[in-house]
Amino acid sequence: MSSLITPELVALDMNLGAAPSSVIRHLAELVVGAGRATEIESLYADALAREAKTATGIPGGLAIPHCRSAAVTEPTLALARLTSPVDFGAADGPADLVFLIAAPEGADQEHLKILAKLARSLMKAPFTAALRAAKTQAEIVELVTSVVSPVPEAAGGVAGAHVGSTPSATSVGTKRIVAVTACPTGIAHTYMAAESLAAAAKAAGVDLQVETQGSAGLTMLDPAVIAAADAVIFAVDVDVRGRERFAGKPVIQVPVKRGIDEPAKLIQDALAAAQNPNARRVGGTVGAAEAAETSEHFGQKVRRALLTGVSYMIPFVAGGGLLIALGFLLGGYEITEVADTVTLQNSPFNLPEGGMLTYLGAVFFKIGALSMGFLVPALAGYIAYAIADRPGIAPGFVAGAVAGFMGAGFLGGIAGGLLAGLAAASFAKLDVPRWLRSLMPVVIIPLVASIVASGLMFLVLGGPIALLTTALNEWLSGMTGASAILLGLILGLMMGFDLGGPVNKVAYAFAVAGLGTATLANQAPWEIMAAVMAAGMVPPLAMALATVLDRRLFTVAERENGKAAWLLGASFISEGAIPFAAADVFRVIPASMVGAGVTGALSMAWGVTSKAPHGGMFVFFAIDSFLLFALAIAIGTVISALLVITLKRYARKTPLVVADATAPALVNA
Repeated sequence: MSSLITPELVALDMNLGAAPSSVIRHLAELVVGAGRATEIESLYADALAREAKTATGIPGGLAIPHCRSAAVTEPTLALARLTSPVDFGAADGPADLVFLIAAPEGADQEHLKILAKLARSLMKAPFTAALRAAKTQAEIVELVTSVVSPVPEAAGGVAGAHVGSTPSATSVGTKRIVAVTACPTGIAHTYMAAESLAAAAKAAGVDLQVETQGSAGLTMLDPAVIAAADAVIFAVDVDVRGRERFAGKPVIQVPVKRGIDEPAKLIQDALAAAQNPNARRVGGTVGAAEAAETSEHFGQKVRRALLTGVSYMIPFVAGGGLLIALGFLLGGYEITEVADTVTLQNSPFNLPEGGMLTYLGAVFFKIGALSMGFLVPALAGYIAYAIADRPGIAPGFVAGAVAGFMGAGFLGGIAGGLLAGLAAASFAKLDVPRWLRSLMPVVIIPLVASIVASGLMFLVLGGPIALLTTALNEWLSGMTGASAILLGLILGLMMGFDLGGPVNKVAYAFAVAGLGTATLANQAPWEIMAAVMAAGMVPPLAMALATVLDRRLFTVAERENGKAAWLLGASFISEGAIPFAAADVFRVIPASMVGAGVTGALSMAWGVTSKAPHGGMFVFFAIDSFLLFALAIAIGTVISALLVITLKRYARKTPLVVADATAPALVNA
């Protein structure tokens, strides 16, 4: 393994101008001059683009501009010690030590671990003081080499933080916090934030365990560690991988740079959130951690990929569905026949027949229809992303587009996304020459994986899946009477089972996938959507009602959560019931399922339809027979509320100790 830094990559005691861009450019020139990058402009542009996302100045007179770039041929560190400090956006002033960390697009794990260790070392005052005192470039190189070699830690580990398989031994009463740090490139900020939080927690006497989701690899926190935590800190600029593992925990979420700049404040904020029943909590489902363990088997990986695809698809569907509903509201159902003509040939200054309402209806409908057109490609693209990371996105989107073109629909998108992800992941494991590594994730893998996945869709799978999709749509369209009610019951039970978890998402995805095929002549998909949305509203509304009907059965925190659950339930956010399920899963979940199942069955029996995939009571304009929709929800809510009260009172191993009306109740045997 070549050295991360050499004397020619060190600029000592120089004035490189007053702007960060001039310093970055000089360091990029050093990297190219050392033969570690192919050309200056690409490296310079990539580093500036990263700088534009988040300022890279950090406390202590440091700055760490960094990037991944196709121009870089091997991981490299360049250092400038400035005679005239430059403002890189740190809260405490300009920087006199500036490190450019440059990594190839396809950098190997060992090199990335070294860069991560260097980033953590920069948070230690003795190391930076030694860099400032160094007399020669060779002395700088020796200092850096001494902290990055060897690399004894496991990937993802954090010096000073607990990362292990079991909770650390702490004294009684010690507060426990878990944290996740992550930045877009996963090279520097991820590990520096973790180091800062660990030091602040140690000073505060708090037991902190940090999971670094960076380029050096990922070791996920043990589920037992998460379960024992009082609160969680997400210091991230990207999505948290496996976020559902932290479901129900009080959370403080901030940009990753605040983990470096204000670690002590974040620790105190997390401790305060742990004591606040109204604190923001992580959404998701109870008991989902098993799917995110690093030892997950193939079936678990596929399930995680499917859920990732669905979660990224939902915004396209939610926004598109609501826009289509607004189009119908303003322009009438006939707008589907004239929307293309009106949007292309008319304008606010040249209104069509029907005036402004028709024009706006056509515009809203067309925007919504175009958004819904991304349903299958987005599903496939992000399934592939969950399997193969960024190199899988393009092949997944292409395979999803092929599935839509062939009429394979939602099922085709799933198949195409899995194929694209597996193909991309397989090619990413190939051992290729160093000069080819930078091209792999941006050119070769997307090209080859697109050919493989989309080729298989065209030649083998697309046709049969399209036939299956057509048969499924015809079956749903023909459902009436008892079969429709049974489907509503099953979907309702699924919505109430895990409150936003995998089973809940499967039912929801099944509903939204059909929205694009619904017409005035085929309203079955709209009926399914209404049943799923109504059923999903029941659990939080029922828990809210139960805290009103018999408040002595619930703790003070649960009563406060009950107040928020009214709005969450009305908005179709099933996760509003998670705090109740987390505290009493074997009573809350069965009660939720019964009420949600009844609501789903009633909605289907009464033929209620919803053209909007989300929004609950607030999209009343998109729900036909809204009074029946509300009545079905009310019935299910009352059933679940009464059932959970009954279970809490009588389904117990020990006698219930009922508190007075003003005191918190001890209810969980």
